[in-house]
Amino acid sequence: MMRSLRSVPIALLSALTLALAALPLAAQNSQAIVAAQLAADRELLAKESYITPPAEIVRLVTAPRHLNVTLTQPSPDRRHFLKEQSDGLPSVTTFGKPHYYLGGLQVDFKANRVRTLTTRGAVGLQLIDPVTGKTTAIDLPKNATASNPSWSPEGKQLAYIANFEDASQLYVADIATGKSTAIIKAPLLATLVNTIEWTADGKSVVAVLLPDGRKPEPKRPEVAVGPIVRLAMDPVKDPERNYASLLNDPYEADLLEYYTTGQLALIDVKTHTVKKIGPPTMIQSVDVSPDGLYFHVITMQRPFSYIVQYSSFGTADQLWDATGKVLSTISKRPLRLGNDTTGGGRGGRSSDSKRGLSWMPQGPGIFFLESVPGTRGADSTDSAGAVGRGGRAGSGAAGGATARPDRVVQWLPPFGPTDTKVLYESHAPISNLAFSDDAKWIFATATSGGFGEIYAVNVTEPTKKYSIVRQRSYTPSFVGGRGVRGGAAGGGGRGNADDTLTFYNNPGAMLLKRGTAGGSVAMVSQDGGVYLQGTQYYHDFLASAPREFIDKIDIKTGTKVRRVFESAADAAESIAAPLDDDFSRAIVNRETVSQVSDSYLRDMQSGTLTKLTNNKDYTPDFTGAIRKRVVVTRADGFQFVVKLTLPPDYKAGTRLPAMFWFYPYEYTEQAGYDRTLRTENVNRFPVGGPRTIEYLVTQGYAVANFDPPIVGEAGRMNDNYTSDLQMNLIAVIDELDKQGYIDRTRLGLGGHSYGAFSTVNAMTLTPYFKAGIAGDGMYNRTLTPTGFQSERRDLWSGQKTYLDMSPMLRADKLQGALLMYHSLEDQNVGTDPISSIRMMQALRAAGKTSALFMYPYEDHGPATKESDLDQWGRWTAWLDLYVKHAGENQVKKAAPPNVQP
Repeated sequence: MMRSLRSVPIALLSALTLALAALPLAAQNSQAIVAAQLAADRELLAKESYITPPAEIVRLVTAPRHLNVTLTQPSPDRRHFLKEQSDGLPSVTTFGKPHYYLGGLQVDFKANRVRTLTTRGAVGLQLIDPVTGKTTAIDLPKNATASNPSWSPEGKQLAYIANFEDASQLYVADIATGKSTAIIKAPLLATLVNTIEWTADGKSVVAVLLPDGRKPEPKRPEVAVGPIVRLAMDPVKDPERNYASLLNDPYEADLLEYYTTGQLALIDVKTHTVKKIGPPTMIQSVDVSPDGLYFHVITMQRPFSYIVQYSSFGTADQLWDATGKVLSTISKRPLRLGNDTTGGGRGGRSSDSKRGLSWMPQGPGIFFLESVPGTRGADSTDSAGAVGRGGRAGSGAAGGATARPDRVVQWLPPFGPTDTKVLYESHAPISNLAFSDDAKWIFATATSGGFGEIYAVNVTEPTKKYSIVRQRSYTPSFVGGRGVRGGAAGGGGRGNADDTLTFYNNPGAMLLKRGTAGGSVAMVSQDGGVYLQGTQYYHDFLASAPREFIDKIDIKTGTKVRRVFESAADAAESIAAPLDDDFSRAIVNRETVSQVSDSYLRDMQSGTLTKLTNNKDYTPDFTGAIRKRVVVTRADGFQFVVKLTLPPDYKAGTRLPAMFWFYPYEYTEQAGYDRTLRTENVNRFPVGGPRTIEYLVTQGYAVANFDPPIVGEAGRMNDNYTSDLQMNLIAVIDELDKQGYIDRTRLGLGGHSYGAFSTVNAMTLTPYFKAGIAGDGMYNRTLTPTGFQSERRDLWSGQKTYLDMSPMLRADKLQGALLMYHSLEDQNVGTDPISSIRMMQALRAAGKTSALFMYPYEDHGPATKESDLDQWGRWTAWLDLYVKHAGENQVKKAAPPNVQP
């Protein structure tokens, strides 16, 4: 559809009139419309204010898809589900609120909170009854958004952060009435800690507040007191990543300390009494014991660094009592620099081998894993895993480390060196750990001798092990916890060469739930069963789509009691949450190719489905597009898949202008690529987001979306990058041309990030594309000298490859018209906006048709409504000019009036 004409300069219209005067009348009319449109597109591209695309694109980008409901956040008692209601795409007004970047931490300094609470809060909270589908709104305070809601353990209250213009405050809503109350007047310090923890009785919450008597913000000296200093005086190789946000000087270090120093507090929800815990400090995380008497606290420590982000700064891992007294310092992790890959911090390793402390689900104290003293490998730091709040224990004896037996230890108050009790001692490393809710059973995962196993131990019989599942080449794991579905197990898409047997015969991951005292525990039925949740994949995934399943396993015998659930063959179905531990009823999310996803109540005995939601397809223009899966064969025989999308009214044999959108990946063989395809589910409903490139079908384009393979020897795949890139593109063009879908004389190419980088490479290496769109890319690999993407060699050991992959060095050879866009606050590692600025400079110097649009306040990929619409407006104008009307674009390429060339 033709875009409505904008204001066209008089001089351009006069030139068009003279040029068309000699043509036949019908041709004059047709060409006059096209020429006027092209002139309008040029005028549009030159605008220095936000623009909008054609109406069809506007409808797709701004479609109210956020109004659809998916039941995925159950209360602990599973009587309600929570929906955080968005108001759609955020605005540039919200994103543009002043903020600091402090070593990777984005701070809304006016409101003393992390910036995401400002830009991403919910405008409403809704409770949904999983039996009837009835919806009840929670009353939010006026002029506030809600963030990070947290159910009380019994499910009768909901705590959340209310974000006002200049502060974040702690509110608690009563589920029965929907009424919200501010339980404390003091504002939160919601920078490092921006979640709310409950005590097990539901009477108190833990939060970090602004300190009393807080001094004014540090001020930068009006005149610099010295130079910016960076030193590398130790003879150690220390490769650094290209972080966008780092501390620059002592002033910024002081700012970081100022905006992360807060007061830990225990707040009584009913009486609003505040009990301050310890002195203000830089609290990075806090985990309260179920009885509210002890706190597992991790604090950030100086010295800071100018070469790594705050997440790598030193920490102290401690146990505090209710007065703030340090009962035990579990570990002190020093500052980690570029080449330091040691663990630490929450969920990481502790220097004294107490791994992953978590509060006992019942009874006093905390539990942890440690190597059995005196055994081989017990002191090896390389082999340690970690147990997190959800029971995850990490990798066990990975990376070739010496295997060693582990033991589960209960650490009792007051947490002295001898206040320990060994609950279980294994004969092999434990990689994951969870308790039953009553703390009578321990569930563990381990890998030994090529076999993966999930097993159970009754704490009253610690010498007896009950095997739940054991299988060769199986990676045992847990899934879910805290009442939120964690996703079905069953193998990853990319996988490895040795996982084929397990991938198609994966028994699944053991299902966890939220415990009554918080944390995550095993879901155990009344008759002593646990559940394995997985996905059954098939070799012919196009004929037989993946099917999720839930199996019930008897703990003591390891036998499968029954298959509780298996998704339909003709739909994509998944369990959102069971409504009881016996899995008598569950919430199932279901979708098909023609039916948008909805949530259903399923009776697990009869299979009866009761529809709970009435979601809509808000983008029928996109849904109705024609989709084809085209297999392309390169000159060397390597095959890969192109997903081709055509307009809904496409007529067979019509050759359309085409847009290729791609993102390369690296492989060592065909089988490696093939493994990336096997998780595809052909039963899924087509879903688009604000920046889905297939929306171009509404403008008359064919869209080819694919991941071109770069193939080579392990560790050296990129040696073939430029040759494989060309071979891939030639193969796609030839195949789509042979099948009659595309006009190969009117092709565009584009991509984001590494796809943008590859777009510019392709346009400097091939003559096939009339135009390109490249966003947030890096075009000079000498600016990422210590590695990028999957490339692990540095610039000096892989110099020829780095230079071959740098399109900046071939800017003079670019063919076609290149549009670049870049977010001014791009935080992605290795895509600094300076790359696009310098590439634009090079293209202008080389006399190449090019444009660069840079978006304020945006990160790696625009998110605001204004930026998204503006991008589409410029993309469609650029493609109309240089692809759709290639050969007709004869208007003189002059700078618009009042615009400096």
